[in-house]
Amino acid sequence: MSATVTITQPVQPDIQYHPDYVKYQARSRQRKETESLQTSLPAGFPQKLTSPLVWEGKDIEQRSDWIYQLSDEQLDEIDAGLKSFKALNKPLGYNNESTFPLPTLRPILRNLSKQIHHGRGFFVLRGLRIDDYSREDNIIIYTGVSSHIGNIRGRQQDTRLQNGKSPVISHIKDITSTVEAERIGAPSNTADKQVFHTDAGDIISLLCLSPSAEGGESYLSSSWNVYNILAKERPDLIHTLSQDWPIDGPERVLIQYARRYFTGFLAQPRSTNIPPISEAQAEALDALHFLAEKHRASLGFQKGDVQYVNNLSIFHARNGFKDQPGKDLKLLGALDSGIKSRLHVYSGMESVGDVRGKGDHRGPTSPVSVFAYLVSV
Repeated sequence: MSATVTITQPVQPDIQYHPDYVKYQARSRQRKETESLQTSLPAGFPQKLTSPLVWEGKDIEQRSDWIYQLSDEQLDEIDAGLKSFKALNKPLGYNNESTFPLPTLRPILRNLSKQIHHGRGFFVLRGLRIDDYSREDNIIIYTGVSSHIGNIRGRQQDTRLQNGKSPVISHIKDITSTVEAERIGAPSNTADKQVFHTDAGDIISLLCLSPSAEGGESYLSSSWNVYNILAKERPDLIHTLSQDWPIDGPERVLIQYARRYFTGFLAQPRSTNIPPISEAQAEALDALHFLAEKHRASLGFQKGDVQYVNNLSIFHARNGFKDQPGKDLKLLGALDSGIKSRLHVYSGMESVGDVRGKGDHRGPTSPVSVFAYLVSV
């Protein structure tokens, strides 16, 4: 007589794209009561990160030295840069620091960019004359000015196989009134809030073409600060975050953190063909978000603002918003690489060249170290 063996398949934890604080607290309490959690950090991980990149949101909000207000003379120089580029009659892809000259503003932008790499990790350029230009001219100005901060623009998505092109500028606005939810795969194209995450570039930039009627605040949070808190209070979660996670994506190292890859979002649910995440991983995702939220800074995004952020040291998020006719949120986003060396090479190690992906080889269980970007410098 043979025995019946029941094989229980692992299932995805009860976790969604939008974090639930009650579920997070319950999961944390359950794990602390039933599991033997690590009390020390993984080998080689620092007990504490010390840098200007470690900051508290409330301190940032009390200061304004991260805002650079453009003068009328500088705005006139930007206008001259626009005319200079358009006179070349070249495609937009040729827009760079040479074809969009800013002779007196460039040294100031280069000095401001030091804050991205060696200071707090971000700054806001304020006062572009959005209403004086067409949409195309605003894009030329945005990319032209930004080329003096980062001279390599990253692909927002790789569509070369479909049409031979890959967009480097992303239009961020609510499209739910014209596109079915089942076809929307990114929260940036909804009026819903975006949870804390990072993107795929060295530097991320956002231009505000139009603020929303209500909400839509831009939030930043020091991921180095989040690391320090977890290292002190929950070293077990550093272990969890530093391990391999199954993800459906390119078979290469991804120095990016995005919650939706592990929870799914609308038209892009998490595939059932790859292993589910664990309860520990679900708690870690929530811990990242809620700590970032607790220690965030809210930036008052105005029309004509350009926000430049060190993507390797700062989480960013956006509040939900409501639009009204003539007052709807429109942002332009770009991924840039700094003009200076793209990688800080650790002592005893050598750079092996450009780390940008040349191809897009996909696999069902490509691992990703979710916390890798936190300890990169």
